[in-house]
Amino acid sequence: MSTAESSEADDVPEGREGHEERGLRLVLVLLALTVVSGLIDAVSYLGLSHVFTANMTGNVVVLGFAAAGAPGFSVPHAAASLGCYLVGAVVGGRVAVRHGTGSRRTWVRRTLAVETVLLGACAATAFAAPHATTTVYALIVVTAFAMGLRNATVRRLGIADLTTTVLTMTLTGLAADSRAGGGTGTHTPRRAASAIAMVGGAVLGAWLVLHHGLGIPLLVATLTVGVPAVVTSGRE
Repeated sequence: MSTAESSEADDVPEGREGHEERGLRLVLVLLALTVVSGLIDAVSYLGLSHVFTANMTGNVVVLGFAAAGAPGFSVPHAAASLGCYLVGAVVGGRVAVRHGTGSRRTWVRRTLAVETVLLGACAATAFAAPHATTTVYALIVVTAFAMGLRNATVRRLGIADLTTTVLTMTLTGLAADSRAGGGTGTHTPRRAASAIAMVGGAVLGAWLVLHHGLGIPLLVATLTVGVPAVVTSGRE
């Protein structure tokens, strides 16, 4: 071992490496969160007046449609989603600055725990008062905030091709870096898995919304985030 390597090893607290390795790897966790994003956007778009609360690219477009007076879209709903997402991202950014230099395992687990609580509250609200006007705004505000908080964390983790909510650049990389596009296709499995996870979550979420209302898909999303909150490791 070189002097530099020895010094670097000495800087790692005893037991930290093993502690970070235990549990479900972050790649699998982020794929699970991508499924949740599909679920959340199915709930918000199909059940909350055509607004996205996870995919802000789509939501900005929806806001434009609403501002132009297109039927079926709401400026207040889209604006509330966008604004609360940004607030969540600000909070997530501050948490990342404060805690992101420590144990990734602890930091990620705490963020996922908060998301679990927020989504659980949404599920409870949807079951208790599914048709109330206040329920619509509550679900938009809380799910958008939760997604902003989570995405700020995911962004800080910096794991390529696993943003959990946006697929445009992932799909671009899948095609452009493939062998057909002149690349090596090195990251094809991860990129394909991300796209499949999003589609799978959207299909499941849409089916649940259409046949069972908003509470059950939100409960499924809560449980899907809650498990990684308990068993996530700090390793990619």
